[in-house]
Amino acid sequence: MKKFVLTSSLALLLSLPAFAANPMVGGAPMPPTKDIVDNAVNSKDHTTLVAAVKAAGLVDTLKSKGPFTVFAPTNEAFAELPAGTVDTLLKPENKSKLTSILTYHVVAGSYDSAAIIAAIKKGGGKLSATTIAGGKLVATMEGKDLILTDENGGKSKVTIADVYQSNGVIHVVDKVLLPK
Repeated sequence: MKKFVLTSSLALLLSLPAFAANPMVGGAPMPPTKDIVDNAVNSKDHTTLVAAVKAAGLVDTLKSKGPFTVFAPTNEAFAELPAGTVDTLLKPENKSKLTSILTYHVVAGSYDSAAIIAAIKKGGGKLSATTIAGGKLVATMEGKDLILTDENGGKSKVTIADVYQSNGVIHVVDKVLLPK
């Protein structure tokens, strides 16, 4: 009879189930021991978002204890905005507008997809969430897709859910959500 021996490498892997469960984002691992900003800067798919967070002066906020749920648009999502929009928003004179848009993608508290889906079911098919910008996002399900609808009727799909952080959770989305 063979004896099973737990090697130190295997023991280490088994002791890190949360790290193993986090999806890769933008080609980079997302250790749950790091905060939202420290993970986002490593994603090649979120360079525009990171630049915008820096320009808006939100780095310290998103590095704080939180917890936060962040719906993080990809570079492609920002590229779908009308030509010149991102460059205009990154100008210092537009900091308040940029801050408003970015904080519209953040909800106070840490809500993974299971919690959001449960709330949608409990709410009869939709969940209205107040963002830290003060606006409303409506979450619904379209088949197996988690969809967010902004105050203007714009829709964004969660493409990568449940990226756990030390100060919350990130859900990657395919469109930029815009407040009224």
